[in-house]
Amino acid sequence: MKKQIIFSFKFFLGALVATSLLTSCEKDNRAEPKSVLKGRIVHDGQAVGVRSNGVQLEIWQSGYQLFTKIPVYINQDGTFSASLFDGDYKLVRLRGNGPWVDNTDTINVALRGTQELDVPVTPYFIFRNDTYSKGEGKVSATFNLQQVNTSRTLERVNLYVGTTMIVDPNNNGGNAQQLAAAITDLTKPITLTATLSPALAGREYVYARIGVKTSGVGEMLFGAPQKIMLK
Repeated sequence: MKKQIIFSFKFFLGALVATSLLTSCEKDNRAEPKSVLKGRIVHDGQAVGVRSNGVQLEIWQSGYQLFTKIPVYINQDGTFSASLFDGDYKLVRLRGNGPWVDNTDTINVALRGTQELDVPVTPYFIFRNDTYSKGEGKVSATFNLQQVNTSRTLERVNLYVGTTMIVDPNNNGGNAQQLAAAITDLTKPITLTATLSPALAGREYVYARIGVKTSGVGEMLFGAPQKIMLK
């Protein structure tokens, strides 16, 4: 009886291993997705800057009993890209996940090959006429701030300085800010000046980027990073 039990267990274990190997081979032989959905987050036809790896979209494929979301992170320049199989998808802007007014309307996408898509949003604030300059151990940014949606108020504006193009609150070597209380007239230009550390001031160049924080909104909206030659 003991031999029979041992034989049955070995047979079961062998069958389990064989099934696992077969499943693994099936996964390995499965074709990779070749279609690409790419695009931009835009306002008035212009890409909207965000924090790197901080804001995302969700893509859902219809026609299946089990729905699994496909998170797609938005690059800091407002672009995004996802490799997918051909099919019909639903793209969703997540509530409370960006520096813009919530809009959870679904965007239907019939993907066949590569497709480009602009996803419209309504920011609370945007930058206009931004310019940058350097001084002795300092970098300045001057810009106009335009309020697009009045449902929320301004909290602050920031200037971030770093060594790479990825510049935001989590990736910087220096910054300056001005709180909303000191900004009484949005028709007038705003100037922010960041004092550089000796390490930054000794470099050939740095990158600078402005950002705006809306009260009650987690993510900031950013301008494009600018390369500032120091020498």
